[in-house]
Amino acid sequence: MSDKKYIYYTDYHSAIGPLTVAATQKGICAVQFGDKTQTLPSLKAWSKKQHIPGHMVEDKAPFMEAVYQLEEYFSHHRQTFDLPFDLYGTSFQKVVWNALSDIPYGETRSYKQIAAAIGAPKAVRAIGGANNKNPLPILLPCHRVIGNNGNMVGYGGGIDKKVYLLRLEGAISKVSS
Repeated sequence: MSDKKYIYYTDYHSAIGPLTVAATQKGICAVQFGDKTQTLPSLKAWSKKQHIPGHMVEDKAPFMEAVYQLEEYFSHHRQTFDLPFDLYGTSFQKVVWNALSDIPYGETRSYKQIAAAIGAPKAVRAIGGANNKNPLPILLPCHRVIGNNGNMVGYGGGIDKKVYLLRLEGAISKVSS
């Protein structure tokens, strides 16, 4: 058996445009907006910064279940994801990212509500920073986080993608667009 480690990646053509999905042997570690020609340099830089050992290998096979679940999500047949994740970030970021999974499909929460939910009511800005670093958009639904006043605020893929995802989930009528 080889001791070599790999970071697998593939393109997925979603309803909101191309995505690059990456995984280690432990699970999905990154989702980036754009196809591999756009995202591979930043994916390599991100994996180096996170000290993720491994050679980058393009391979669709490790992503069959992830692609299947994304297809179900985009066709209104899935509300949560049941995939192994391999999260890289600070302890605080991981707490925030796990809290994102607690936001029900079709609902939104403000940064302030997330801060209260994790027991850090004064950490609203830090919540925003952690949300911005979410390596698994869509899978860990940071698109469900909105401004305290109900307005759309930043999203790594762009506000248009955030609006699309909230509309897909039926939450758009509950927030300003």
